[in-house]
Amino acid sequence: MSVRRHPRAPGERVAVIGLGASGDAAARLALKKGARVHVTDTSSDDPVAARGAVLRDLGADVRLGGHSVETIAAADTVVVSPGIPPHAPVLAALRARGVGWVSEPEFASRFIQSPLTIVTGTNGKTTTAALSAHLMCEAGVNAALGGNIGGGMGPPASTLAAEPPRDRIVLEMSSFQLADIRDLTPDVGVLTNLGVDHMDRYATVADYHRDKGRLFEAGDDNTTWVLNGDDPAVLEMAEGAPGTHLPFSLDNPVSPGAYLSGADFVLVPGGPDPAAPATVAGTSDLKLLGRHNRANALAALLAAAASGADPGSMASAMRSFAPLPHRLEPVGTVDGVLWVNDSKATNVAAVASALRSLDGPIVLLLGGTDKGEDFRGLVPAMEGRTRAVVAYGAAGGRAEAEVAGAAGPRIAVRRVDGAFRDAVAAGRALARPGDTLLLAPACSSFDMFENYQARGDMFRSLAGGVAG
Repeated sequence: MSVRRHPRAPGERVAVIGLGASGDAAARLALKKGARVHVTDTSSDDPVAARGAVLRDLGADVRLGGHSVETIAAADTVVVSPGIPPHAPVLAALRARGVGWVSEPEFASRFIQSPLTIVTGTNGKTTTAALSAHLMCEAGVNAALGGNIGGGMGPPASTLAAEPPRDRIVLEMSSFQLADIRDLTPDVGVLTNLGVDHMDRYATVADYHRDKGRLFEAGDDNTTWVLNGDDPAVLEMAEGAPGTHLPFSLDNPVSPGAYLSGADFVLVPGGPDPAAPATVAGTSDLKLLGRHNRANALAALLAAAASGADPGSMASAMRSFAPLPHRLEPVGTVDGVLWVNDSKATNVAAVASALRSLDGPIVLLLGGTDKGEDFRGLVPAMEGRTRAVVAYGAAGGRAEAEVAGAAGPRIAVRRVDGAFRDAVAAGRALARPGDTLLLAPACSSFDMFENYQARGDMFRSLAGGVAG
């Protein structure tokens, strides 16, 4: 197990900025460990107020509707929720005072005694984290899943830190969370891929990748790295990181590592004694759609094996792993048209991967809150697969202009200015029997929905409504 430092002090003053799920969990953990806790949020809406009232009853000092920079700056440790952007005024004020902060998983790691598997990447990290934890549990490893995974699939890291130790904790972590780590050290670190995302928060792609790269600064000689061997940017980022490097590849045999050979998932364990390649599962064992999910499966197989799971149990474990909601999730067939919910595809790279994973023709629902990516990057993946695009939401105008301008008459592009259900109805009208109606928005959901889950749930509900 990698060595971690666990600074903690009875009576430590902890300030938590942001009272979402992770901020609430961090505050509860700090209170449980005997800290004096100040919690603050600019919002005072009902969910935040309800969390604040409970924390106040537990002994926290709670300030809603604004921040007291003086109070926060006086804390020994400042914990920042991932939803707080780095340019937020409160962080700028702390920065000007020379006050630093940590992310919620970093704070939680002080109190976690279990070995840590950290999974990150532009796309596929939730599926990889969930599948690797499932493989471990099915092999008898007492593993817990949490972190940024959300969606009811796992709690924040701080919740797991408050529980008894496990054989292994698997945490999905975003770039926002990795940006503010200090001493968190993974025993196994997984980087699924690197692309473009969150251009509404980062000034450049390099800035975004820099935060992802913080994972490799956190490792040590005992860390095992599971790396996408088909992604040069991943290999470049990991170059020189201490520890054991295990690549996975859909295209080439690797040793040690994991690779796809025909319809077989092949594992070549690392370690001082070379091992022969072993087929641990087949593509028919995987219920997830798409070539990219085969890459996620390779990463999960490697991570699980590095975490102590018996490879002999992996085929049956893979067969019992159900597709995750909102990730290329088939939700119904209506009048011969397959409806697929990929609401979690909130960037261009994820949508391109989804398009390449499905047989055409496809009618694509594209839009939502604009994240600043270039929608023209989708056109190569659309060629020969996409019959039509329905552009909707706050980003609908730009999506329509860029896709139509790049694709020309080869792909029909229709703009819908109404509600989400109007966009879905337009897509249904354009689709023909044998087509796929694909919700893969390449945008976040906040113009119309609280989160991507709510967007996907409505799509699923609409499918059920018209099917019935």
